[in-house]
Amino acid sequence: MNNYFLRKRRLFFIFLIITFCSPGAASFAQPSVHHYLYVATPGVRNYLQYGGHGLLVFDMDNNFKFIKRIPTRGLDDNGEPSNVKGIAVSLYTNCIYISTVQAMQCIDLSTEKVVWEKKYEKGCDRMSISPDGKTIYLPSFENDHWKVVDAKTGNVLHRIVTNSHSHNTLYGPDGKKVYLEGLHSNLLTVVNTSNQTITSTIGPFYNHVRPFTIDAKQNRCFVNTDSLLGFEIGDLHTGKKTTHIEVKGFSMGSVKRHGCPSHGIALTPNEQEIWLADAFNESLHIFDISKNEINQTKTIKVSDQPGWITFSIDGKYAMPSTGDIIDANTKEIITNLVDETGAHVQSEKMVEVQFEGKKLVRAGDQFGIGRASQ
Repeated sequence: MNNYFLRKRRLFFIFLIITFCSPGAASFAQPSVHHYLYVATPGVRNYLQYGGHGLLVFDMDNNFKFIKRIPTRGLDDNGEPSNVKGIAVSLYTNCIYISTVQAMQCIDLSTEKVVWEKKYEKGCDRMSISPDGKTIYLPSFENDHWKVVDAKTGNVLHRIVTNSHSHNTLYGPDGKKVYLEGLHSNLLTVVNTSNQTITSTIGPFYNHVRPFTIDAKQNRCFVNTDSLLGFEIGDLHTGKKTTHIEVKGFSMGSVKRHGCPSHGIALTPNEQEIWLADAFNESLHIFDISKNEINQTKTIKVSDQPGWITFSIDGKYAMPSTGDIIDANTKEIITNLVDETGAHVQSEKMVEVQFEGKKLVRAGDQFGIGRASQ
Protein backbone atom coordinates (compact mmCIF):
# COMPACT_ATOMS: atom_id res chain seq x y z
CA MET A 1 0.00 0.00 0.00
CA ASN A 2 2.79 2.42 0.87
CA ASN A 3 4.52 1.72 -2.46
CA TYR A 4 1.27 2.42 -4.28
CA PHE A 5 0.92 5.85 -2.67
CA LEU A 6 4.60 6.63 -3.30
CA ARG A 7 4.15 5.87 -6.99
CA LYS A 8 1.05 8.12 -7.13
CA ARG A 9 2.96 10.88 -5.40
CA ARG A 10 5.88 10.62 -7.85
CA LEU A 11 3.49 10.77 -10.81
CA PHE A 12 1.82 13.87 -9.38
CA PHE A 13 5.15 15.69 -9.01
CA ILE A 14 6.17 14.68 -12.54
CA PHE A 15 2.87 16.16 -13.78
CA LEU A 16 3.59 19.43 -11.97
CA ILE A 17 7.11 19.64 -13.42
CA ILE A 18 5.90 19.01 -16.97
CA THR A 19 3.03 21.47 -16.62
CA PHE A 20 4.87 24.41 -15.12
CA CYS A 21 8.27 24.01 -16.75
CA SER A 22 7.02 23.51 -20.31
CA PRO A 23 7.17 26.43 -22.85
CA GLY A 24 3.46 27.14 -22.37
CA ALA A 25 3.61 27.10 -18.60
CA ALA A 26 3.74 30.87 -18.18
CA SER A 27 0.51 31.36 -20.09
CA PHE A 28 -1.07 28.51 -18.10
CA ALA A 29 0.00 30.01 -14.80
CA GLN A 30 -1.31 33.50 -15.46
CA PRO A 31 -3.49 35.19 -18.08
CA SER A 32 -1.75 37.10 -20.84
CA VAL A 33 -2.11 40.85 -21.33
CA HIS A 34 -4.92 41.86 -23.67
CA HIS A 35 -5.07 45.20 -25.46
CA TYR A 36 -8.23 47.26 -25.94
CA LEU A 37 -9.02 50.64 -27.45
CA TYR A 38 -11.58 52.70 -25.53
CA VAL A 39 -13.24 55.37 -27.68
CA ALA A 40 -15.50 58.07 -26.22
CA THR A 41 -18.31 59.42 -28.41
CA PRO A 42 -19.52 61.86 -29.59
CA GLY A 43 -15.84 62.64 -29.98
CA VAL A 44 -16.08 64.91 -33.01
CA ARG A 45 -18.02 67.88 -31.69
CA ASN A 46 -21.48 66.54 -30.75
CA TYR A 47 -21.98 64.68 -34.03
CA LEU A 48 -23.75 61.38 -33.33
CA GLN A 49 -23.29 59.96 -36.85
CA TYR A 50 -19.71 58.91 -35.97
CA GLY A 51 -20.53 56.24 -33.41
CA GLY A 52 -23.42 57.60 -31.38
CA HIS A 53 -23.14 58.16 -27.63
CA GLY A 54 -21.13 56.06 -25.18
CA LEU A 55 -17.78 54.46 -24.49
CA LEU A 56 -16.97 52.02 -27.31
CA VAL A 57 -14.51 49.18 -26.73
CA PHE A 58 -12.49 47.60 -29.55
CA ASP A 59 -10.25 44.51 -29.44
CA MET A 60 -6.77 45.60 -30.56
CA ASP A 61 -5.61 41.97 -30.60
CA ASN A 62 -8.37 40.96 -33.01
CA ASN A 63 -8.15 43.52 -35.82
CA PHE A 64 -9.90 46.18 -33.70
CA LYS A 65 -13.17 44.29 -33.69
CA PHE A 66 -16.03 46.06 -31.88
CA ILE A 67 -16.72 44.40 -28.51
CA LYS A 68 -19.24 46.49 -26.60
CA ARG A 69 -20.69 49.89 -25.82
CA ILE A 70 -20.52 51.06 -22.21
CA PRO A 71 -23.31 53.53 -21.36
CA THR A 72 -22.11 56.97 -20.34
CA ARG A 73 -23.64 60.20 -19.13
CA GLY A 74 -22.37 63.57 -20.32
CA LEU A 75 -25.66 65.18 -21.35
CA ASP A 76 -26.17 68.89 -21.94
CA ASP A 77 -28.89 71.03 -20.36
CA ASN A 78 -31.38 69.80 -22.97
CA GLY A 79 -30.66 66.16 -22.23
CA GLU A 80 -28.71 65.64 -25.45
CA PRO A 81 -25.22 64.06 -25.64
CA SER A 82 -22.60 66.77 -25.21
CA ASN A 83 -19.23 67.11 -26.94
CA VAL A 84 -16.66 64.80 -25.39
CA LYS A 85 -13.54 66.88 -24.72
CA GLY A 86 -11.04 64.46 -23.15
CA ILE A 87 -10.35 60.94 -21.90
CA ALA A 88 -7.88 59.52 -19.35
CA VAL A 89 -7.32 56.36 -17.28
CA SER A 90 -6.11 55.85 -13.69
CA LEU A 91 -4.66 52.56 -12.46
CA TYR A 92 -4.85 54.00 -8.94
CA THR A 93 -8.66 54.32 -9.01
CA ASN A 94 -9.26 51.62 -11.65
CA CYS A 95 -11.36 54.18 -13.52
CA ILE A 96 -11.65 55.90 -16.86
CA TYR A 97 -12.52 59.60 -17.00
CA ILE A 98 -14.45 61.42 -19.71
CA SER A 99 -14.84 65.18 -19.83
CA THR A 100 -17.55 66.97 -21.77
CA VAL A 101 -18.22 70.67 -22.28
CA GLN A 102 -20.16 70.81 -19.01
CA ALA A 103 -18.93 68.00 -16.76
CA MET A 104 -16.52 65.17 -16.04
CA GLN A 105 -17.55 61.59 -15.25
CA CYS A 106 -15.66 58.75 -13.60
CA ILE A 107 -16.45 55.16 -14.70
CA ASP A 108 -15.19 52.07 -12.87
CA LEU A 109 -13.49 49.78 -15.41
CA SER A 110 -14.46 46.62 -13.51
CA THR A 111 -18.17 47.30 -12.99
CA GLU A 112 -18.48 49.65 -16.01
CA LYS A 113 -20.74 51.84 -13.87
CA VAL A 114 -20.51 55.60 -13.40
CA VAL A 115 -18.94 56.28 -9.99
CA TRP A 116 -19.58 60.00 -10.15
CA GLU A 117 -20.28 62.81 -12.56
CA LYS A 118 -19.67 66.42 -11.60
CA LYS A 119 -20.37 69.69 -13.31
CA TYR A 120 -17.67 72.31 -12.90
CA GLU A 121 -17.80 76.07 -12.95
CA LYS A 122 -17.14 77.38 -16.48
CA GLY A 123 -17.22 73.87 -17.91
CA CYS A 124 -14.51 71.40 -18.91
CA ASP A 125 -12.04 70.71 -21.71
CA ARG A 126 -9.23 68.22 -22.48
CA MET A 127 -7.82 67.15 -19.14
CA SER A 128 -4.73 65.12 -18.20
CA ILE A 129 -4.09 62.72 -15.33
CA SER A 130 -0.91 62.34 -13.26
CA PRO A 131 1.32 59.27 -13.81
CA ASP A 132 0.32 57.96 -10.37
CA GLY A 133 -3.35 58.33 -11.30
CA LYS A 134 -4.26 60.46 -8.31
CA THR A 135 -4.60 63.98 -9.74
CA ILE A 136 -6.33 65.50 -12.76
CA TYR A 137 -5.60 68.88 -14.30
CA LEU A 138 -8.95 69.95 -15.73
CA PRO A 139 -9.23 73.06 -17.92
CA SER A 140 -12.35 75.16 -17.86
CA PHE A 141 -14.04 75.26 -21.27
CA GLU A 142 -11.98 77.75 -23.26
CA ASN A 143 -12.00 80.07 -20.27
CA ASP A 144 -9.61 81.61 -17.76
CA HIS A 145 -8.39 78.77 -15.52
CA TRP A 146 -7.51 75.13 -14.83
CA LYS A 147 -8.74 73.17 -11.81
CA VAL A 148 -6.59 70.61 -10.01
CA VAL A 149 -8.98 67.76 -9.18
CA ASP A 150 -8.75 64.73 -6.89
CA ALA A 151 -9.21 61.72 -9.17
CA LYS A 152 -10.92 59.64 -6.51
CA THR A 153 -13.59 62.12 -5.48
CA GLY A 154 -13.72 64.72 -8.25
CA ASN A 155 -13.23 67.45 -5.66
CA VAL A 156 -11.36 70.60 -6.65
CA LEU A 157 -8.06 71.01 -4.79
CA HIS A 158 -6.53 74.07 -6.46
CA ARG A 159 -7.14 76.56 -9.25
CA ILE A 160 -4.56 77.92 -11.71
CA VAL A 161 -5.48 81.09 -13.61
CA THR A 162 -3.87 81.79 -17.00
CA ASN A 163 -6.51 83.90 -18.79
CA SER A 164 -5.51 82.13 -22.02
CA HIS A 165 -8.79 80.38 -23.02
CA SER A 166 -7.82 77.08 -21.38
CA HIS A 167 -7.93 74.09 -23.71
CA ASN A 168 -5.39 71.20 -24.00
CA THR A 169 -3.51 69.74 -21.03
CA LEU A 170 -0.59 67.31 -20.84
CA TYR A 171 0.98 65.86 -17.69
CA GLY A 172 4.73 65.25 -17.96
CA PRO A 173 5.79 61.59 -17.59
CA ASP A 174 7.86 62.47 -14.52
CA GLY A 175 4.77 63.82 -12.76
CA LYS A 176 6.58 67.03 -11.81
CA LYS A 177 5.31 69.32 -14.56
CA VAL A 178 2.07 69.93 -16.42
CA TYR A 179 1.90 71.71 -19.78
CA LEU A 180 -1.09 73.96 -20.44
CA GLU A 181 -2.28 75.31 -23.79
CA GLY A 182 -4.75 78.16 -24.22
CA LEU A 183 -6.51 78.90 -27.49
CA HIS A 184 -5.56 82.59 -27.35
CA SER A 185 -1.88 82.23 -26.48
CA ASN A 186 1.25 81.59 -28.54
CA LEU A 187 2.95 80.20 -25.43
CA LEU A 188 2.84 76.88 -23.60
CA THR A 189 2.50 77.39 -19.85
CA VAL A 190 4.44 75.11 -17.47
CA VAL A 191 3.18 74.34 -13.95
CA ASN A 192 5.16 72.86 -11.06
CA THR A 193 2.94 70.14 -9.57
CA SER A 194 4.58 70.26 -6.15
CA ASN A 195 3.21 73.72 -5.39
CA GLN A 196 0.71 74.30 -8.25
CA THR A 197 2.47 77.43 -9.48
CA ILE A 198 3.33 78.59 -12.99
CA THR A 199 7.09 78.37 -13.35
CA SER A 200 7.78 79.17 -17.01
CA THR A 201 6.47 79.43 -20.55
CA ILE A 202 7.67 77.96 -23.85
CA GLY A 203 7.69 80.08 -27.02
CA PRO A 204 6.47 82.36 -28.42
CA PHE A 205 5.39 80.18 -31.32
CA TYR A 206 4.26 81.10 -34.84
CA ASN A 207 0.65 81.68 -33.76
CA HIS A 208 -1.77 80.49 -31.09
CA VAL A 209 -0.72 77.02 -29.89
CA ARG A 210 -3.16 74.19 -30.66
CA PRO A 211 -2.52 70.42 -30.17
CA PHE A 212 0.98 69.56 -28.99
CA THR A 213 3.03 66.71 -27.61
CA ILE A 214 6.30 66.14 -25.74
CA ASP A 215 9.10 63.58 -25.65
CA ALA A 216 9.48 61.15 -22.74
CA LYS A 217 12.44 62.94 -21.16
CA GLN A 218 10.64 66.28 -21.38
CA ASN A 219 13.34 67.92 -23.46
CA ARG A 220 11.25 69.07 -26.41
CA CYS A 221 7.66 69.94 -27.31
CA PHE A 222 6.16 69.65 -30.78
CA VAL A 223 3.27 72.02 -31.46
CA ASN A 224 0.57 72.83 -33.97
CA THR A 225 -0.33 76.48 -34.32
CA ASP A 226 -3.10 78.40 -36.01
CA SER A 227 -2.48 79.26 -39.70
CA LEU A 228 0.40 76.76 -40.04
CA LEU A 229 0.32 73.61 -42.16
CA GLY A 230 3.26 72.15 -40.30
CA PHE A 231 4.65 72.23 -36.78
CA GLU A 232 7.21 73.88 -34.54
CA ILE A 233 9.57 72.58 -31.86
CA GLY A 234 10.30 74.16 -28.50
CA ASP A 235 13.08 73.53 -26.00
CA LEU A 236 11.46 72.70 -22.64
CA HIS A 237 14.62 73.70 -20.75
CA THR A 238 15.44 77.07 -22.31
CA GLY A 239 11.83 77.96 -23.10
CA LYS A 240 12.75 78.94 -26.66
CA LYS A 241 11.28 77.91 -30.00
CA THR A 242 13.99 76.13 -31.97
CA THR A 243 12.47 74.87 -35.23
CA HIS A 244 9.81 75.82 -37.78
CA ILE A 245 8.64 73.15 -40.26
CA GLU A 246 6.16 73.62 -43.11
CA VAL A 247 4.58 70.80 -45.12
CA LYS A 248 5.96 70.67 -48.66
CA GLY A 249 3.91 69.92 -51.76
CA PHE A 250 0.47 70.58 -50.26
CA SER A 251 -1.63 73.73 -50.07
CA MET A 252 -3.80 75.02 -47.25
CA GLY A 253 -7.54 75.27 -47.71
CA SER A 254 -10.78 75.52 -45.74
CA VAL A 255 -11.32 73.00 -42.95
CA LYS A 256 -14.48 71.58 -41.38
CA ARG A 257 -13.42 72.00 -37.78
CA HIS A 258 -10.96 73.72 -35.46
CA GLY A 259 -10.09 76.50 -37.94
CA CYS A 260 -6.54 75.16 -38.00
CA PRO A 261 -4.68 73.58 -40.98
CA SER A 262 -2.82 71.05 -38.80
CA HIS A 263 -4.89 70.08 -35.77
CA GLY A 264 -3.24 66.88 -34.58
CA ILE A 265 0.36 65.89 -33.94
CA ALA A 266 1.98 62.78 -32.47
CA LEU A 267 5.40 61.35 -31.77
CA THR A 268 5.94 57.70 -32.52
CA PRO A 269 6.65 56.03 -29.17
CA ASN A 270 10.27 55.45 -30.23
CA GLU A 271 10.50 59.20 -30.97
CA GLN A 272 11.87 58.68 -34.48
CA GLU A 273 8.96 60.26 -36.36
CA ILE A 274 6.39 63.04 -36.13
CA TRP A 275 2.96 62.32 -37.61
CA LEU A 276 1.03 65.46 -38.55
CA ALA A 277 -2.64 66.03 -39.38
CA ASP A 278 -3.64 67.90 -42.54
CA ALA A 279 -7.39 68.51 -42.53
CA PHE A 280 -7.91 70.15 -45.92
CA ASN A 281 -5.98 67.45 -47.78
CA GLU A 282 -7.45 64.64 -45.62
CA SER A 283 -3.97 63.35 -44.97
CA LEU A 284 -1.30 62.56 -42.42
CA HIS A 285 2.24 63.75 -43.17
CA ILE A 286 5.19 61.87 -41.66
CA PHE A 287 8.54 63.44 -40.76
CA ASP A 288 11.77 61.67 -39.84
CA ILE A 289 13.21 63.49 -36.81
CA SER A 290 15.87 60.91 -35.95
CA LYS A 291 18.69 63.03 -37.43
CA ASN A 292 19.73 66.66 -37.18
CA GLU A 293 17.86 67.49 -40.38
CA ILE A 294 14.10 66.89 -40.28
CA ASN A 295 12.80 65.23 -43.45
CA GLN A 296 9.26 64.90 -44.77
CA THR A 297 9.10 61.24 -45.82
CA LYS A 298 5.54 60.12 -46.58
CA THR A 299 1.89 61.14 -46.81
CA ILE A 300 -1.05 58.86 -45.98
CA LYS A 301 -4.52 59.64 -47.31
CA VAL A 302 -7.21 59.03 -44.68
CA SER A 303 -11.00 58.77 -44.86
CA ASP A 304 -11.92 62.24 -43.58
CA GLN A 305 -10.38 65.40 -42.18
CA PRO A 306 -8.19 64.34 -39.22
CA GLY A 307 -8.32 66.37 -36.01
CA TRP A 308 -6.19 64.26 -33.66
CA ILE A 309 -3.58 61.46 -33.69
CA THR A 310 -2.44 59.01 -31.06
CA PHE A 311 -0.42 55.76 -31.05
CA SER A 312 -0.67 52.37 -29.41
CA ILE A 313 1.75 52.05 -26.51
CA ASP A 314 4.00 49.66 -28.43
CA GLY A 315 4.05 51.94 -31.47
CA LYS A 316 2.54 49.31 -33.75
CA TYR A 317 -0.55 51.32 -34.64
CA ALA A 318 -1.23 54.95 -35.50
CA MET A 319 -4.79 55.96 -34.67
CA PRO A 320 -6.08 59.22 -36.11
CA SER A 321 -9.49 60.61 -35.17
CA THR A 322 -10.87 59.50 -38.55
CA GLY A 323 -11.16 55.93 -37.26
CA ASP A 324 -8.57 54.62 -39.70
CA ILE A 325 -6.14 52.18 -38.06
CA ILE A 326 -2.69 52.42 -39.62
CA ASP A 327 0.22 49.98 -39.43
CA ALA A 328 2.95 52.37 -38.28
CA ASN A 329 5.66 50.29 -39.95
CA THR A 330 4.18 49.80 -43.42
CA LYS A 331 2.25 53.10 -43.30
CA GLU A 332 -0.84 51.30 -44.65
CA ILE A 333 -4.43 51.52 -43.39
CA ILE A 334 -5.26 48.02 -42.18
CA THR A 335 -8.82 48.49 -40.87
CA ASN A 336 -11.38 51.03 -39.70
CA LEU A 337 -13.31 51.41 -36.47
CA VAL A 338 -16.92 50.28 -36.95
CA ASP A 339 -19.59 50.10 -34.24
CA GLU A 340 -22.33 47.49 -33.67
CA THR A 341 -24.58 49.17 -36.27
CA GLY A 342 -21.90 49.18 -38.96
CA ALA A 343 -21.35 52.93 -38.62
CA HIS A 344 -17.84 54.27 -39.18
CA VAL A 345 -16.61 55.51 -35.79
CA GLN A 346 -14.63 58.72 -35.50
CA SER A 347 -13.39 60.35 -32.31
CA GLU A 348 -10.66 62.67 -31.12
CA LYS A 349 -10.83 61.04 -27.68
CA MET A 350 -9.46 57.50 -27.47
CA VAL A 351 -7.03 55.63 -25.23
CA GLU A 352 -5.46 52.17 -25.09
CA VAL A 353 -6.27 50.08 -22.00
CA GLN A 354 -4.51 46.80 -21.13
CA PHE A 355 -5.88 44.06 -18.90
CA GLU A 356 -4.29 40.91 -17.50
CA GLY A 357 -7.35 38.78 -17.06
CA LYS A 358 -9.74 41.20 -15.36
CA LYS A 359 -6.97 43.29 -13.82
CA LEU A 360 -6.14 46.71 -15.27
CA VAL A 361 -2.36 46.74 -15.74
CA ARG A 362 -1.51 49.61 -18.11
CA ALA A 363 -3.05 52.51 -19.97
CA GLY A 364 -1.95 54.72 -22.83
CA ASP A 365 -2.55 58.40 -23.35
CA GLN A 366 -4.91 60.37 -25.56
CA PHE A 367 -1.88 62.43 -26.69
CA GLY A 368 0.74 60.95 -29.00
CA ILE A 369 3.53 61.26 -26.44
CA GLY A 370 7.07 59.95 -26.71
CA ARG A 371 7.99 56.80 -24.77
CA ALA A 372 11.67 56.35 -25.66
CA SER A 373 12.85 56.16 -22.05
CA GLN A 374 9.88 54.27 -20.60
